[in-house]
Amino acid sequence: MKKKIVFLTGAGVSAESGISTFRDSNGLWENYRVEDVASIEGWWRNPALMLDFYNERRKALAGCQPNYAHRAMAELEKWYEVVVITQNVDDLHERGGSSHVIHLHGELCKVCSSQDKESCIETIPYDRAIAMGDKAADGSQLRPYIVWFGESVPLIEEAFREVDSADIFVVVGTSLQVQPAASLVGASRVEQNYIIDPHTPRSMAGMNTRIRIINEPATVGMRELMSVLVPAIPR
Repeated sequence: MKKKIVFLTGAGVSAESGISTFRDSNGLWENYRVEDVASIEGWWRNPALMLDFYNERRKALAGCQPNYAHRAMAELEKWYEVVVITQNVDDLHERGGSSHVIHLHGELCKVCSSQDKESCIETIPYDRAIAMGDKAADGSQLRPYIVWFGESVPLIEEAFREVDSADIFVVVGTSLQVQPAASLVGASRVEQNYIIDPHTPRSMAGMNTRIRIINEPATVGMRELMSVLVPAIPR
């Protein structure tokens, strides 16, 4: 029976594929205030702005490619049961080959009902622009299938169950400052825990000593981790 690896990934993984992160730019995301484009209050204030913003992000995603970190996680499925829990809304894990991905914060290439976010969900092409007046099947305005600040995280309980059943838990490319995802690290009870990040997260202070920190970007850190988990693979 294969051992189970659970990954928790964040913006640092996708950043190496050219996808910008707001936490590296003083609270701005592509020159927009996070409050204006990543909160439910922003949607209520200016839904047209939000639609335009995510239309542009979706279109830009088409030109991005999975990097080594994405592909390495998928490659590990040859030897392990692998579950990827991601805070990212892009589809680079899937395009990198991972077969079991849990998107905590939604998916950029999906839209849904603005009346009930968990209904009328549909996948759309990268180049499809959603406009005001475009309706979901229930007659409400279509909106991005994104979990914004101020909204609940529907898949967090599933994520906790996956971490609880893991043999190895790996955090890659996240500052661990966004709840409730950050609490997954504290919930891990396994002996093998790794965090791959160029900077040791501040929230790691006082956590258990079973966690090994790899202070590298995602692609470099995943090469080091692969040498540990699959030592026979030449790197």
